[in-house]
Amino acid sequence: MSFGYSLVKLVLKLKGEKHSWSKDPIDYKKKRKQNILRPGKWLLSGSILYTKKVGETSITSITPKNENTDILFFYCHGGAFVYGPTRENWIALSKIAKGAKATAWMIDYPKAPEYKIKEVTENVFNAYLEAIKEFDPNKIILIGDSAGGNLILTLTQRLIKENIDLPNRLIPISPLIDASLTNPKIKEIDVLDPILSYNGVISAKRMLLEDIPLTDSIISPINGSLRNFPPIHMFSAELDIFTPDQELFTNKAKKEGVEIEVIVGQNMPHVWPILPIMSEAKAAIDKIISIANAI
Repeated sequence: MSFGYSLVKLVLKLKGEKHSWSKDPIDYKKKRKQNILRPGKWLLSGSILYTKKVGETSITSITPKNENTDILFFYCHGGAFVYGPTRENWIALSKIAKGAKATAWMIDYPKAPEYKIKEVTENVFNAYLEAIKEFDPNKIILIGDSAGGNLILTLTQRLIKENIDLPNRLIPISPLIDASLTNPKIKEIDVLDPILSYNGVISAKRMLLEDIPLTDSIISPINGSLRNFPPIHMFSAELDIFTPDQELFTNKAKKEGVEIEVIVGQNMPHVWPILPIMSEAKAAIDKIISIANAI
């Protein structure tokens, strides 16, 4: 464990991050105080920004200055479907865009409880249709953390069903795989996870779903088909309540013929690749850049 991670753990503890995820219902209004809906120049120095609306989704395009790129990172941020994007999301995406000399789209989709899962997924779907108007699908990488990782998986399942051009590959980071959170191993990890807790996560999903079962494949991609998926590079964390279901997802993906690489963060927490000041996170960002450079 790096010194940087030790500092991050201390900050998480002082902020009461675990406690905030232990509330049922989750205090989504308090969580939204972390939102940065449009970053200032200080946050993404050296990049060109423009924003457009597609339905209820705000898409912010980030392109490094003096770069003419044909690669697109289509990024769905995390935040339990109720908040975000945050400072960490913007900084990580900017680093990826600069390092890969690529364009990156921040997909700021509508949030629960004001919007429900069908509206959220429809917005992400329409944002992807916008992306393939401007970019070759074979040059598009879907990337997302936590809830965003979930959204890129369910998006891909829909694209396959509707015979729409697929992206080159997917990079889910600590994705939610099964919204029911019924895996018995979750309770064992909950006491070790320094960020997430069952109560807050499940309450956020109930805000999102209304009368749709938590097991529905619209929110639980493990219950849908994975056949014909593009290659997946999944970042997983040892100390994350979502990891047991990610392991089941990996096994299912392999059985259904999907090329999948899992990068496990030993002793790492949820969404560790986008956390600040950690050498482990820097190595993860470098890995993501190398994935793009290989296209």
